[in-house]
Amino acid sequence: MDNIIRCSWASSDPLYIKYHDEEWGKAVYDDKTLFEFLILEGAQAGLSWITILRRRENYRKAFAGFDVEKVALFDDQDVERLMKDEGIIRNRLKVNGAITNARLFLSIQREFGSFSTYLWQFMPQNTPIQNQINQMSDVPARTEISDQISKDMKKRGFKFFGTTICYAFMQATGMVNDHLLTCCARS
Repeated sequence: MDNIIRCSWASSDPLYIKYHDEEWGKAVYDDKTLFEFLILEGAQAGLSWITILRRRENYRKAFAGFDVEKVALFDDQDVERLMKDEGIIRNRLKVNGAITNARLFLSIQREFGSFSTYLWQFMPQNTPIQNQINQMSDVPARTEISDQISKDMKKRGFKFFGTTICYAFMQATGMVNDHLLTCCARS
């Protein structure tokens, strides 16, 4: 029997366990990975994360391997193609939002040199916050920092990036470490 202690949301689903152990809470500075999570977190709005994880490879294919420059060039034909793709969440607002966000992502890269530079400037000393989580009920749904990032990104025109989605994005990309103190993936 597996006696490894994990955060309670990392159920017995092998996909969830792999994601929890290898990705969630690990700091990401690579723009390509940050763009991937921007697309995935936006798609997740109102759904469970496992729903998106199970479709991740379909999203990778549908969104040009998460190549931001290619996605930014998607047009109406691409939107219609995506709306017929049963491997992703076929929500027109989310699909259009992902394309809009790709264009804005490129704008931020031009302004700041990288999306990573832009994003991490919101963090104290540009480093991850190591939260002291004893039980999953202690994990916040949003914070002042997620409020600030979300507000700035919304002002720039980003879609599907409210403060709760922003905080989930921060967790996924290791801007915050919300692993339980007893969790095997706590670093």
